[in-house]
Amino acid sequence: MPKVRSVFLSDIHLGTRACQADRLLDFLREYSAEQTYLIGDIIDFWAMSRSICWTQAQNTVVQKLLRRARHGERVVFIPGNHDEALRDYCGIVFGEIEVVDELVHEMADGRRFLLIHGDQFDQVTRHHRWVAVLGDKAYDLLVRLNHWLSWGRRKLGLAGYWSLAGYAKRKVKTALNFIFDFETSAVHHARERGLDGVICGHIHWATIREIDGLSYVNCGDWVDSCTAIVEHFDGRLELVAWGEARPQALLAAPLSETAEV
Repeated sequence: MPKVRSVFLSDIHLGTRACQADRLLDFLREYSAEQTYLIGDIIDFWAMSRSICWTQAQNTVVQKLLRRARHGERVVFIPGNHDEALRDYCGIVFGEIEVVDELVHEMADGRRFLLIHGDQFDQVTRHHRWVAVLGDKAYDLLVRLNHWLSWGRRKLGLAGYWSLAGYAKRKVKTALNFIFDFETSAVHHARERGLDGVICGHIHWATIREIDGLSYVNCGDWVDSCTAIVEHFDGRLELVAWGEARPQALLAAPLSETAEV
């Protein structure tokens, strides 16, 4: 089991059918860390206001995170827009888990990164909430369809994980423009703060890339792509794509390259 300095997770969406808690548990069992950062949308209060799906695996995820905190690992929770109700509790510690609005994390190599969910850079979420809620429902439909497509691919003997939501993002120009605008805004905010980069979530688009000399890192999600970011003890960041099964090899993604899911 590899031990890393830090684990960065976002957009788990506990409380929904789309949450892939079983795969997240496999990942957490594989990767122990000195510190774990939960960067928003960990619990999906938006979806739970419509209907609640809370499985044993999801319950175990919560228990495992609490156990890590009790055993001395630093666990920090940064609420996102889907669990924004918890922003009222920033500055409080629950079960040894710190709740903060944002955080500046210093890497092992001295670089300083802003940890923030990212809905602050999404103009739709900030100013047109009803559009964001409608988009959330549409995304949930894509994830449900992907479940049946994955089942059909397995029956046909097609190997590998294929993401319908990821395919739509790559093919729809407006989606790509939204992603690029989001990334640019996030990096601009980090630059204004005098930081070396930003680690965020929100848009379910995992990547490690360099934009205008700063590092932009997105954790992805655990409803579609099953991705996380880990920091090694030399400060190197790696994008881990867990996918449908345990990966055979996990390759580090240098900051000068782009890794997308």
